Amino acid sequence: MTESIIEVQNLKKVFGDHVVLTDINFDVAQGEVVSIIGRSGSGKSTLLRNINLLEEPTAGDIKFHGASILEKNFDLAHYRAKVGMVFQSFNLFNNLTVLQNVVTPQVTVLNRDAAAAKDHALELLHQVGMDPFVNAKPDQLSGGQKQRVAIARAVAMDPEVLLFDEPTSALDPEMVDDVLNAMKALATTGLTMIVVTHEMEFARDVSDRVVFMDQGVIAESGTPEQLFDHPQEARTQEFLKRYLNRA
Repeated sequence: MTESIIEVQNLKKVFGDHVVLTDINFDVAQGEVVSIIGRSGSGKSTLLRNINLLEEPTAGDIKFHGASILEKNFDLAHYRAKVGMVFQSFNLFNNLTVLQNVVTPQVTVLNRDAAAAKDHALELLHQVGMDPFVNAKPDQLSGGQKQRVAIARAVAMDPEVLLFDEPTSALDPEMVDDVLNAMKALATTGLTMIVVTHEMEFARDVSDRVVFMDQGVIAESGTPEQLFDHPQEARTQEFLKRYLNRA
């Protein structure tokens, strides 16, 4: 059986009087692509931010290779290097070129040799179709181009897991396909991916497993075929009917 790389156990997150996540339990295996779908406000992005400890869980536990990431002596810097994140808003360094955006974190965080970091960056930028723009600054790029640079930067850190927080939601429709194609290519490399997305075609075609969240709980999960073709829960059926124009 493939090892669980991430384990979320009885996770709860509360902001003031507002309960955002309740009793979340799921595992992600090495090399698995898991898509998390659901309506806006269902807790998807909050779950991702808890997994990366951008938000601290109110209760429950999150384990990485069996070790709790909430323990006081846990090496959080190492964890963040191994569990990367691609945001809605790109988060590129505007004062650096495209190439420098991908090289600099490798050198400063991984202590990688500058020449090796540059070679790695150029290879990844080529893979996402951004090598013609290596000398451009972020403000010279479209949203889709920025996101592809952000993906290359995240992959350059050699993560074991990559978290995607609605990576296409801030993009114009014509830019979405280029980003999704870059993500689909990544999914074939064996990288473990957890993707919060509204892109149902991506979830159906690329995922090993799909998790449907509703009102802060996991309402249903399964293979894409199970969830899209044979949803068991009424709220899953209603959600998919809306998004897929199901009869």
